[in-house]
Amino acid sequence: MSTTSNAQLIKQEAYRLGFDFVGIAKAEYMEEEARRLEDWLNQNHHGKMSYMENHFDKRVDPTKLVPGAKSVISLVYNYYTDENQSDEEAPKISKYAYGKDYHFIIKDKLKTLLQYINDTIGEVAGRCFVDSAPVLERDWAKRSGTGWIGKNTLLINPKQGSYFFLAELIIDLELSTDTPIKDYCGTCTRCIDACPTDAISPQGFVLDGSKCISYFTIELKEAIPETHRDKFENWMFGCDICQEVCPWNRFSKRHQEPAFEPHPDLLSLSKNDWEELTEDVFKELFRKSAVKRTKYAGLKRNIDFLK
Repeated sequence: MSTTSNAQLIKQEAYRLGFDFVGIAKAEYMEEEARRLEDWLNQNHHGKMSYMENHFDKRVDPTKLVPGAKSVISLVYNYYTDENQSDEEAPKISKYAYGKDYHFIIKDKLKTLLQYINDTIGEVAGRCFVDSAPVLERDWAKRSGTGWIGKNTLLINPKQGSYFFLAELIIDLELSTDTPIKDYCGTCTRCIDACPTDAISPQGFVLDGSKCISYFTIELKEAIPETHRDKFENWMFGCDICQEVCPWNRFSKRHQEPAFEPHPDLLSLSKNDWEELTEDVFKELFRKSAVKRTKYAGLKRNIDFLK
């Protein structure tokens, strides 16, 4: 079968599995992205995320992750919901963490897709990635034409905005590739203007991770600097501000993934409920959630910081 028909088969199966957008790029060394990543690291924009310094060669060369790699299949999975927490004064949690941990949900779908390729097209060597390895996922998504990287540094798709999880299949099968799409941010600066910690550079397209609310509430293991008190706009886990203000997210559509539905009690908890959160309630609410990453002590630290 041709590289085009094989690519079409893979995309059809990916859509059947629930992915919203799929694109394919040639697996090759990422020269421009390597320079940009090196500059970002040199400016210490990764803060205490020392793991970002590791495996630099693998981040910019997919053949170091999958020997003989020919194609990078980028997949986009929607998590948007119009549901919100009922108490407007309650500490806020990012929408991506409302339901079950996306790593497991999407990884299972990727494994199914890889098995489909082996069964239908022929045996291939490949690996599945969901935000769990040194892969520049937004850059691959951009290369594959599933969106452009916005001024807030998130992937934006013109049909559905930016509330997406990104995933990749890197395989040693040659496939016809897609082309990048135009950047449609234009002169808009809403995300830059709205960021309360000035994490996005004045010109956009560069994020100082060490200033991002998501970094402070998820990645940082030590005390949150006092210099940032009163700047979090009540976010206790993650932050959606730069997505909430993005005009492209008026096209967001509610996800169709049952696993992403929140725990029945999650959105109804009051400000007082959160401030009095016990470890038992934490374990029940977030048993299979990405929020477990902060552990109970980490989330309590974040909630106390907001008082």
